[in-house]
Amino acid sequence: MSDNTNLDISIEDLAREDFQALFDQYLDKSSVREQSVVTGKVTGIEGDWVTVDVGYKAEGVIPKSEFIDPDGNLTIAVGDEIDVFLDSMDEAEGQLQLSKRKADQMKAWEEISQAFEAGETVKGVITARVKGGLSVDIGVKAFLPGSQVDLRPVKNLEKLLGEEMEFRIIKFNKRRGNIVLSRRVLLEEERQEKRKETLKELHVGAIMQGVVKNITDYGAFIDLGGIDGLLHITDMTWGRINHPSEMVEVGQTMEVKILKFDPETQRVSLGYKQIRPDPWDEVDIKYPVGAIVRGRVVSMPDYGVFVELEDGIEGLVHISEMTWNKRVKHPSKLVKMGDIVEAKVLGVDVENKRISLGMKQLEPNPWDIVEQKYPIGSIVRGKVRNITDFGVFVGIEEGIDGLIHISDLSWSQRIRHPSEMFQKGDEVEARVKNIDRENERFSLSLKSMTDDPWLSVQSRYFLGQVVKGKVVSRTDFGVFVEIEEGVEGLVHMSELVDADEDWMEKYPDGREMMVEIRRIDPHDRKISLSEKGATDRTEDEGSIEDYMARQGESSARLGDVLGDLSKKLGGE
Repeated sequence: MSDNTNLDISIEDLAREDFQALFDQYLDKSSVREQSVVTGKVTGIEGDWVTVDVGYKAEGVIPKSEFIDPDGNLTIAVGDEIDVFLDSMDEAEGQLQLSKRKADQMKAWEEISQAFEAGETVKGVITARVKGGLSVDIGVKAFLPGSQVDLRPVKNLEKLLGEEMEFRIIKFNKRRGNIVLSRRVLLEEERQEKRKETLKELHVGAIMQGVVKNITDYGAFIDLGGIDGLLHITDMTWGRINHPSEMVEVGQTMEVKILKFDPETQRVSLGYKQIRPDPWDEVDIKYPVGAIVRGRVVSMPDYGVFVELEDGIEGLVHISEMTWNKRVKHPSKLVKMGDIVEAKVLGVDVENKRISLGMKQLEPNPWDIVEQKYPIGSIVRGKVRNITDFGVFVGIEEGIDGLIHISDLSWSQRIRHPSEMFQKGDEVEARVKNIDRENERFSLSLKSMTDDPWLSVQSRYFLGQVVKGKVVSRTDFGVFVEIEEGVEGLVHMSELVDADEDWMEKYPDGREMMVEIRRIDPHDRKISLSEKGATDRTEDEGSIEDYMARQGESSARLGDVLGDLSKKLGGE
């Protein structure tokens, strides 16, 4: 008897236990079972519910939301056959609990299990950032550890959210609902395949295409296809760059030349500039000595500026060649980084790749006409620019400083340091003493602004004359006494009145004293004086005041005589 025949037996003819046994037998042979996926037909769509007939005595309903795609569209229509999950059956009420979502999950688990067993890849969408990695939707929820995202650690995992990728299942436990994915495994397999192909073409001198993978301070790593090569910053350009990021960016495709390759370590050195000709090959033709060139200031050390004439060609303008003004101590006083400047080619050294440039050569040399503007003996005026141990520098004009040597400050005044007389910024008038155009030296004299007092010293003083002076300095052998401005004489220790052991303390600077003139030598600028002689003279001839008065009268008479004599000589 067939199953259907058995079902046609009248229930009244069967005992209760027989009916139950017959019903169980039907369920065993029916495809409608709890906790299983069954096929049903959509019989109605009304409101928020979808009615599905799965071949049971009652239909089931499923929320309409389970049939809405991400774009909000309904994915089914009345009459469609669909797979649904039969959660439970209520025989008394004749109700079924169905779920489309659970059926999809059951199918997904089955497909995932098969993919895991076969070692196949699965597709999924990264949905969330979780502790230790990412959450991925592959039909069911799976975990992607951070270490399995890429070949290198990914700092910002959030940027991958929403990305669809392929993965390999490396751990699967259906009972616990645990699935662990890896993208790195696939990338490593892909890299190994690319590496094999790359090694066939890789040799020194080969030009290959690669992708910038990473950038450091010293260069960039280029993926040649499974093998990374280092493009050092010095091999990027014939010119000057401060950082590799000025030339390349991550993800950029570029051609490079294989400079070195070690098959054992698989280390590869790359070059980019080597693909192009070295600009120094024709530099002596393009930039001959004497040519006027333009370029951009790209570096500024203390000793000058480097000017980029073209990519890979730089010339140095030494600070001494920047301006005729020697007071400039740093290039930043004249130019700044990035400035476009003009210069003259002074020299080319192709072997050492050096070009010497000059900027001041484009301006007139003030020393060419300095002798015409400031003849010897003329008087100039300027401000003190610098003070040294040996003299003071006076600014005459831009680029021209004159030196007043310490010996030219005064005819006879003892000056230990020029700062005793001057400060920076003081205005000074001086006489031009000498000009050395070849060595660019300009000598001035301050003392020549007045007559040399020693030329007429014999007309003002005579032997035996007693004069008043003041101590200006001391030595081991005596003291120097100034008897007028610019005229000093020496009182030897033997001619001092108080020449005992502590005599220096008794003759401090500025002490006034009477001295007698013993000897006058205007040629050597020397006058010998005596304190003892002055004391003896005044004691013999009365008080100092009387003696000085008589001496003044004698000097006046002598002056009258000399004046009359001069008139007579002039008349004749």
